Amino acid sequence: MNTYEVPTHSREEMIDITSLLEKAIAESSVDSGVIFAFVPHTTAAITINENADPDVTRDILYKLKKEIPREDGYHHNEGNSDAHLKASLFGSSVQVIFENKKLVLGRWQAVYFCEFDGPRRRRLIVGVVPGG
Repeated sequence: MNTYEVPTHSREEMIDITSLLEKAIAESSVDSGVIFAFVPHTTAAITINENADPDVTRDILYKLKKEIPREDGYHHNEGNSDAHLKASLFGSSVQVIFENKKLVLGRWQAVYFCEFDGPRRRRLIVGVVPGG
């Protein structure tokens, strides 16, 4: 397993980390299998979505802000309850099959690190598992 640092630059953003996962695969001795990516934070997440049009991630963040506002009478006293809710909706891990050292993603898909309480220096834990 490897741990990577993912610096974020704003309170909410979606960062394409597909190339980081491809690098992890390239550096491994495994040609085909599954790559696991895990976010060990409660206010960040990971997801797979479209990478062809930047308006898709912009629209996702827009709708999240609208449906889960930063201030909404939450009880958690750190002021980031919205970030916890958003991270829970997306989840803390993804798994992607790879063959011949290449991710098996759809034509328009990418893997995104989702920041909901930044900017911060975040960690991403990646594991490469051989498979048949």
